[in-house]
Amino acid sequence: ALSQAKCIFVWTHDSVGVGEDGPTHQPVEQIMSLRGIPGLRVIRPADAREAAGAWKVAVESDGPTALIMSRQGLPVLENSDMLAVARGAYVLQDPDQEPTVVLVGTGSEVSLCVEAAAALASEGIMARVVSMPCWESFEDLDETDQEKVLPAALPTVSVEAGITLGWDRHADLPVGIDRFGASAPGEIVMAELGMSVKNVVAATKELLAVVAEHA
Repeated sequence: ALSQAKCIFVWTHDSVGVGEDGPTHQPVEQIMSLRGIPGLRVIRPADAREAAGAWKVAVESDGPTALIMSRQGLPVLENSDMLAVARGAYVLQDPDQEPTVVLVGTGSEVSLCVEAAAALASEGIMARVVSMPCWESFEDLDETDQEKVLPAALPTVSVEAGITLGWDRHADLPVGIDRFGASAPGEIVMAELGMSVKNVVAATKELLAVVAEHA
């Protein structure tokens, strides 16, 4: 990064979803530490289309790129956009009615945001879902373009299976994992450490309650 060498680094096994290998193989802190390196572009794609877009960005851009890939299989999301990866973040889906909250995720947690948005909709809470594969590219956009994706007027919940340090730049309430993981089947570890629809829905309601209280 210091030399701006055009290197592509590929990391896999990106979260506590690894499961039985335990906390030594569950990098809760490493994605955020990579984001802290000046000049390093860190991309965590949500599905196969975004993965293709991440490679496109890495090949066509100057300087180094870190690709953060999941170990577990992920669904190809409706409306995911290969070309939108270059912008760093984009609206993956909007509700039929005006949204009252934004769920922003990266990597495997974007599909979790989609599921949580559906659960919230069943309770009359309209949520926009934003995929943010690359902080650096998003922050390179001007404020007007950023506002179109993450409106300042809408309360925002971030969801990422890693430490929440730094998410206050883009979210009002982060849902993450501020501890090391555990050894158990991946789905169980994810659920126990808060990466579940139930927990995201609860966090969203908590945030909306606070916003309503101070309105």
